[in-house]
Amino acid sequence: MIEKIIAAIFLPGILVVFFARVTYSKIIGLLLTVGLIVASVYKGYTHTELLYIIDAASLTAGYFFANKLGPKKHKKQQNHNA
Repeated sequence: MIEKIIAAIFLPGILVVFFARVTYSKIIGLLLTVGLIVASVYKGYTHTELLYIIDAASLTAGYFFANKLGPKKHKKQQNHNA
């Protein structure tokens, strides 16, 4: 049970940030992670309400962190044709 709690603390948040970086969209990253959690609940890997609460808190923290990272801003390259 302790392994599931530790995984619920870290994995959803990490997945939100990862999917947000891969898809360039925080919302899509959040939805993909929620989809994975729903699939694991459907398969019966989570059994208690405590795990649901921890998953939701980790999702929120991961979304907040992905929002803080934001898109990378590129500096305009100036052409110095002399």
